[in-house]
Amino acid sequence: MTRTYVAEALNKVGESIKLNGWIHNYRDHGKIIFIDLRDQSGIIQVVCPKDMPRIDELRPEWVIELVGQVNKRPENLINKDLETGTIEIQATEITVLSQAETLPFDIKDDGYQINEEIRLRYRYLDMRRMRMQRNLTARHKVFNFTRQFLSDLGFREIDTPILARSTPEGARDFVVPSRHYPGNFYALPQSPQQYKQLLMVGGLEKYFQIARCFRDEDFRADRQAEFTQLDIEISFAEQEDILKMIEKLFYSAVTNIFPEKKIKEFPFPRIAYDDTMKLYQSDRPDIRNDKNDNDELAFAFIVDFPMFEKQPDRKGWAPVHHPFTRPQNDNPADVEKNPGEIKAFQYDLVLNGSEIGGGSLRTYQSEMLQTVFKILGHDDKAIKDNFGHLLEAFSFGVPPHGGIAIGMDRFLSIILEEKNIREVIPFPKTEGGRELMTGSPASITSDQMNELKLKLKTNQHDSI
Repeated sequence: MTRTYVAEALNKVGESIKLNGWIHNYRDHGKIIFIDLRDQSGIIQVVCPKDMPRIDELRPEWVIELVGQVNKRPENLINKDLETGTIEIQATEITVLSQAETLPFDIKDDGYQINEEIRLRYRYLDMRRMRMQRNLTARHKVFNFTRQFLSDLGFREIDTPILARSTPEGARDFVVPSRHYPGNFYALPQSPQQYKQLLMVGGLEKYFQIARCFRDEDFRADRQAEFTQLDIEISFAEQEDILKMIEKLFYSAVTNIFPEKKIKEFPFPRIAYDDTMKLYQSDRPDIRNDKNDNDELAFAFIVDFPMFEKQPDRKGWAPVHHPFTRPQNDNPADVEKNPGEIKAFQYDLVLNGSEIGGGSLRTYQSEMLQTVFKILGHDDKAIKDNFGHLLEAFSFGVPPHGGIAIGMDRFLSIILEEKNIREVIPFPKTEGGRELMTGSPASITSDQMNELKLKLKTNQHDSI
C-alpha cells in the first residue's frame, strides 16, 4: 500500500490508507486510545481500540506506520483548529518503526520560552515544532517562487565559486588555508560580486543565484556569519529597470504566498537618501501607518546615496556601498576632485524599518574604476594585485550592467513576524557564532595542521 500524507487524507474519506509519522500526542480514554499523528503536511487524529497489540506501549515522538480507514467526524466533534479536523482515522494496524527517548523540551508550543542554546543544541528536535515547520516551508515557497519568477523573465541560475580570493572590499573574510600552496589562503565569498560582473563580461546577460555568503562580523539578531541572499545581475539595464523588476517580484511573492499581508503602497516609493535622512533620520525608514501592525508591509527604495563617506577611524574615503558602484558623474577627474559631493547609482530596499537588500549600477569603464580605487587609498600595485583580473576582463568589452542582492533570511523573518533570523534558518549559529549540535568551530588534528603547514601561535615569537 502506497503511503498517504496526512493532508491528503482529506480526499480519501471512506478509504483504507497507510500513514507514517510521529506520535504528536497520546490520550488514553479507557476503551479507546486517541493518537495525534504528525508528518510534514500536518496532524491528524487516529482512533485506536484498546485491544490493539502493544497499543499501551506507545509514547510521544515514537515513529510509527499505521493502516486505517478515513472517516468523517460527527459535526459536534469537528476540530476547527486542525486542517484535518473534519476527519479521523480508525486504525486497524500499527507498527512501531522506532522509539524515542523523552525529549529535552516540549515541541507542542512555539518554544520561545526555552533557552535558545538548548533549542540549537537539539535543533533537529526544535524543527519538529509546527512554527518551525511553517517557517521552513515558507522559506521553500519563497525560494521556489523566486526561481520560477526570474526564470520566466529569461534569467539563468548560475553557481559561482565558494573558494575565492580575499580582496579588500568589505567586511572581514573567513579564510581557508590551501594544502597545495602553503602560506596561501582562499576566502569564502562575502557575496559573488566580482564573479557576477565577470558573468556579464561573459555574455550571461541575466543572472541570478540564491547564494550562500559568509562574513566574519559581530553577530546581531538580524545577522549571521553565513547567510542566504538572492543575487541578481543584468546587462544593459538602467536603475529603474532593476527597481521595477524587484518590486514586481516581491509584490507577486507576497500576494501569492502570504495573502494575509497587506502591502502599504505599490509601486514602492522611491525616497532620495538626503530626504530620508531629513524626514526620518534614518536610511532605512519605517513608513508604516501603524508600526504595531505586523500585517502591513511598507516597502521603499532609498536612492541617490553618496558615493563616498569619510572613514571614521582614519583619514581617507570609504565606499558607501562598494567600490564597483557607478558614480552619477561619468567624468573621472570630477570624481577624483570632489569625492564627497558625488552621488552614486546605489539603491537599498527597506521593509518596515529594516534594510533587506541593496544594489547599484556598476562602473564598467576601467579608467573610472581605477580612479575609485585610488580615492579609496589603493596604489597602482595594490590595484593590480587585487583587481587586475577584473580590469583585464573589462578591457575585452564589457556591457553596462547593474544588480541587487536581497537578504532572504531577513525578509523571511520580517514577513513571518520573527524577531531573530535564526528562527527562519534551518541550522543557524548562536549569537556567539557557535554551532552547538556538532560543536563547531573546533580544533583540528596535529596531522591536519602539519599538512596545511600551520602552527598555532602560543606567544609573540611563534609564527603561524
